[in-house]
Amino acid sequence: MRVLFVHKQLDYELQGLMYMSSVLKSAGHEVALVVADQDDPVAFAAQYRPGLLGYSVCTGDQHYYLAMNRRIRQQIDAFSAFGGPHPTFFPEMIESEGVDGICIGEGEYALLDMVNALEQGQRVAGIANWWVKAGGEIYRNPPRPLVDDLDSLPPPDHDLIYASHKVLRRSKIKHFIAGRGCPYDCSYCFNHAYHEWYNGKGKRVRHRSVDAVIAEVRAVKEKYPLEFVVFLDDVFILARRWLTEFADRYPHEIGLPFFCNVRANLVDENLVALLKRAGCVTVSLGIEAGNDDLRNRILKRNMSKDQIFRAARLIRQAGMHLVTTNMIGLPGGTLENDLETLDLNARVRPSYANVFLFQPYPRTALGEYAVKEGYIEGSLDDIKPSAWETSIIKFSSRKEKRRIETLQKLFALGVEFPWAIPLTKQLIKVPNNPVYWLAYKLWKGYAIKKRVHPHHLAPWEYAQVVAHFMKLD
Repeated sequence: MRVLFVHKQLDYELQGLMYMSSVLKSAGHEVALVVADQDDPVAFAAQYRPGLLGYSVCTGDQHYYLAMNRRIRQQIDAFSAFGGPHPTFFPEMIESEGVDGICIGEGEYALLDMVNALEQGQRVAGIANWWVKAGGEIYRNPPRPLVDDLDSLPPPDHDLIYASHKVLRRSKIKHFIAGRGCPYDCSYCFNHAYHEWYNGKGKRVRHRSVDAVIAEVRAVKEKYPLEFVVFLDDVFILARRWLTEFADRYPHEIGLPFFCNVRANLVDENLVALLKRAGCVTVSLGIEAGNDDLRNRILKRNMSKDQIFRAARLIRQAGMHLVTTNMIGLPGGTLENDLETLDLNARVRPSYANVFLFQPYPRTALGEYAVKEGYIEGSLDDIKPSAWETSIIKFSSRKEKRRIETLQKLFALGVEFPWAIPLTKQLIKVPNNPVYWLAYKLWKGYAIKKRVHPHHLAPWEYAQVVAHFMKLD
């Protein structure tokens, strides 16, 4: 059977789609991807004639994909399957017009079972991980066990992405993942809800072998431009024995600089030495909130300022770039709390401070808390695709809300130039405007090129990346 994945836009390789494609292709099915900012999905689908349309949907983009699906279905008759974070945590999406099935959780073998059943004309109502419409009824099936041995999956299908997206194909930065899962229960994250869904059905954290990770990177390096590796794992440093083997082998077998995510409470001298030996040049560290109560009681980060300062100091002393991630506009928080986060980041002195406007995503603990406590303006259906634009959280006044949204654009510059923080506190009184947006974009672009993912670009490559980057968010 032919399967067509439809995606709005890409700023990096989607690991889930690549894995699902490799599993389907290994079973003899045909798979294609159309990216809407590269090609017309309706025309592509009309020519390709798939038996199944697949959409990976994040909260905020659901309206776009439902509308796109309706347009495509006017041209072809295909089973419309929706997966990804939004359908997983808001499976009521199955009730929407044009949705034939919702795939919840890990999709590789669930999708293969669905495609096999459709191709063979078999009953689809009882397939694990699926909520489906069949015979006028909605069938809600439980999940199957998690894939325990990630090496049992075929390598992710990078060709699927690079055949459809020339910017990512030509980019010298490419993205990989070494494992799945996270042991922590941060209230804003999907991991705790995901773990509850899969309770008793597999290990929460699973790692691919170092052999498999190195083989994947090597295969991409031999076929496509690659000078900088980004590991997307939530926490790259969870397994110290795994990391030790990786640090012993990766520099000799691959030898490319890389980026990874860490947690402050796990960072010590030995850990930093391992990352340095492996070739890590940039580390991302979640601070999230400067206020201790917000960080630990509301966000459930369970880490102290001392741990954050110590981890940051060790990373900087090792000569690695430090990127911080932060959230402002938290339910129950204030502008003063967000300025605390700005001040803490300035003291940490990162190479770049990333900041997001909190989004109360469905089924996360903090999203549910925001709804229960009346912090939502409108409904969760009003969440935007980007965490950089607007907030749907209520604050003490519209003025405070506008200033928090404006702070998001000026935050990183304030961290970079702490002497200008008093000026930043005055500038946020001016409503958000194109000048602030441009300053935010230009500084972020510069920091990513020079500090976050440092690598060489020819002038024409830099122009292409800038043009693509300015369209995102």
